[in-house]
Amino acid sequence: MNLDLLEAELRRDEGVFYRPYDDPLGVLSVGVGHNLQVAPLPAGWTYPLTDAQVDELLSADIAATLQQLDARLPWWRSLDEVRQRVLANMAFNLGIAGLLAFRKMLAAVQAGNWNTAAYEMRNSKWFSQVGDRAKRLYTAMKTGVMPDEPVVT
Repeated sequence: MNLDLLEAELRRDEGVFYRPYDDPLGVLSVGVGHNLQVAPLPAGWTYPLTDAQVDELLSADIAATLQQLDARLPWWRSLDEVRQRVLANMAFNLGIAGLLAFRKMLAAVQAGNWNTAAYEMRNSKWFSQVGDRAKRLYTAMKTGVMPDEPVVT
């Protein structure tokens, strides 16, 4: 999977914040969707964060997300690149437990039934909560093409 593309998508979808903020669900976060309640900042870090600190948090959070996907959904690596990024993006956003709650969607993904998987995404509370992100991921799941894919150099 192209980690540079995943990182660019997460930066677009989550935003980049150098000071703590409450996400739409009231979870205290910083950087690129880094949940401060789950993982506080390392000792000695202060606000505003530097670009290097935001990058460090994001790299660690992406690595943790991919590790959780590997542990809980070992088949996900057999998917095409775009659908891998959809699952990684959703797991990053929802946490692995939140993604695993999409049982029907995951069963459809594993079976390669993209229309059903996309339908299950659209037919969820999450879809109405995350706006354009959900629409892009829905389309990517259904078609295998990520709309408005960021340009990475």
